[in-house]
Amino acid sequence: MKSKALKPEEHFITEEPYYQPIGDEIRVFESAYKQQLPVLLKGPTGCGKTRFMEHMAWRLKRPLITVSCHDDLTASDLVGRFLITSGETTWIDGPLASAVRHGAICYLDEIVEARKDTTVVIHPLADDRRILPMEKVGELLEATPEFCLAISYNPGYQSVMKDLKQSTRQRFVALEFDYPGANLEAEIVMKEAAIDAATATQLVKFAHMTRDLKGSGLDEGASTRLLVHAAKLMHDDISPVVACQTAIAQAITDDHDMLVAMNELSSSLF
Repeated sequence: MKSKALKPEEHFITEEPYYQPIGDEIRVFESAYKQQLPVLLKGPTGCGKTRFMEHMAWRLKRPLITVSCHDDLTASDLVGRFLITSGETTWIDGPLASAVRHGAICYLDEIVEARKDTTVVIHPLADDRRILPMEKVGELLEATPEFCLAISYNPGYQSVMKDLKQSTRQRFVALEFDYPGANLEAEIVMKEAAIDAATATQLVKFAHMTRDLKGSGLDEGASTRLLVHAAKLMHDDISPVVACQTAIAQAITDDHDMLVAMNELSSSLF
């Protein structure tokens, strides 16, 4: 039997990802990493959780392995599986096993989207044991001191079927994320899309208008990520109204009346 190994150098982030802190999240994460504590990021979609993880991986100089969780994610997808190639049986480490083995940061994005029986596999890693049982190969993989487990979810999408169990969440240090204040959000949009301050400010005003409609026709308002998308289109000479319609309104709803309303809002601003 052969084993295929991860190349850690492929997962290092070499250039600093732009990130503007909104609180003590950098300091708390660094402390949690030092104390070998797992971290839970919670907050609305597009508010900067993934960028924060990229920034922390760069600061800590560790490889970052990100897994986007989904309904069909199995324990084998995380831990690994046997494959037969050219008549030989090869064990392939999954992303979680690779991170544990090589002292990387493993980030499980939107953990509640994964199957419940899959999330149980992280429990031994998220407490004092810091081990990953690999039953198929009869190995008990111990995490190196450099390994860090981080997960994220959006509390706004909680339901009876998709909630984070207390048995899981109480293993983690939790950091709550939200959209930045108006001035900081405008600064982020300016930096990310290279647009002027006045345009960025108007985009942020538009975002706040859509966020005020959450629960009154919209499941979610415009995220900071979508503002950056719209701003990049505007930087490339797409008209503001068209940019808001295609990058923001169409991205968050299919409701005709709501699309008309948001188009009127953007027209009033731009």
